[in-house]
Amino acid sequence: MSRRVVVTGMGAITPIGLNVKDFFQAVKEGRHGFSPITQFDSTDFKCHVAAEVKGFDPKNYMDVKAARRMELFSQYAVAAAKEALEEAGLNIEEEDPYRMGCAVGSGIGSLQAMEREYDKLKNRGPSRVGPLLVPLMISNMAAGNVSIQFGLKGKSINVVTACATGTNCIGEAFRSIQYGEADVMVAGGTEGAICPVGVAGFCSLTALSSVEDPDRCSLPFDKNRSGFVMGEGAAVVVLEELEHAKQRGAHIYGEVLGYGCTSDAYHITSPAQDGMGAAKAMEAAMADAGVLPQEITYINAHGTATHHNDLFETRAIKLAFGSHAKELRINSTKSMVGHLLGAAGALEFVTCIKEMEEGFIHKTVGYETPDEELDLDYCREPYFEEIPYALSNSLGFGGHNASILIGKYKE
Repeated sequence: MSRRVVVTGMGAITPIGLNVKDFFQAVKEGRHGFSPITQFDSTDFKCHVAAEVKGFDPKNYMDVKAARRMELFSQYAVAAAKEALEEAGLNIEEEDPYRMGCAVGSGIGSLQAMEREYDKLKNRGPSRVGPLLVPLMISNMAAGNVSIQFGLKGKSINVVTACATGTNCIGEAFRSIQYGEADVMVAGGTEGAICPVGVAGFCSLTALSSVEDPDRCSLPFDKNRSGFVMGEGAAVVVLEELEHAKQRGAHIYGEVLGYGCTSDAYHITSPAQDGMGAAKAMEAAMADAGVLPQEITYINAHGTATHHNDLFETRAIKLAFGSHAKELRINSTKSMVGHLLGAAGALEFVTCIKEMEEGFIHKTVGYETPDEELDLDYCREPYFEEIPYALSNSLGFGGHNASILIGKYKE
């Protein structure tokens, strides 16, 4: 029999708040984090707006020497993990460190390290490339640094599935506890890729919005949507086996009930047009949880504000839920924080937990004009109502589909 898995701590570094409390207060107020790019000169770029993290200082979360050996995506991960572990109240010295694992992923790793060191290679020769390029750059170093900083000696993994990374990492951590590989998993996603090559690459792919008005640049499900806005940050949660959490008197925020994954096996950037892959992931998550489609009232959608994603995800929801799709509340957190890439699913998981806790479904900020085939309830305004279950979707380049189902904790 599989073991029950609950959420006992959460942490976040976001474009609208440097902790979960501030982040969710901004969500409730419908504030976005979009503004002109400051991390480099974007004059010659097609896109000039991003959702940057503001006011982050790694010294507030780790010692200076440790911070120097981490790129931004790792610093964000460590900062979010610190908040999550502190909130969970775990005394690691009293735990078996080999029963505490880590699943923190990044979709990209550090493009900045590559830019910086390639410039040295090109202009000054191979001998000038820094000896820490590889350990600074590779995406598993978020999980590695979190494990090192907090003494987590159990299973340590980095699931890289592009924009589904955060959801897959939490889902695989859930499985690890379910089947007895760990009692505690620190899980989530992180990204810090707002830099010239990152923005130029997504611009060339025509995935980013070129709208310069911060209030109208990220419009999930709206007829006038024009692409996603690049975001950055991290979200990390503490998942714990139920009896382990109860024995130490931990506060339980919610329970992870189901997890489903599929592959579209269709195209490297476009979701399958009929939505069947994403639908099957949602169906698998519900079946895993033993929850019927008609019991679901709320979906936190992938909702990137690209034409294809929003249309095909809508088709997927209709396939998975049939006529009940019209009864669902569907929103996109990306309407406020942009697309955090490998961290997106993890931050949306945190959003779902907070919404369940407060009986509040946030609006899809900026949504005004319905599109013909996008005819579901995308939350033009917030709702104040009980949320027994929340289904969170993530869809990644390469055809990766991941859905995770969360419920209110019941004895």
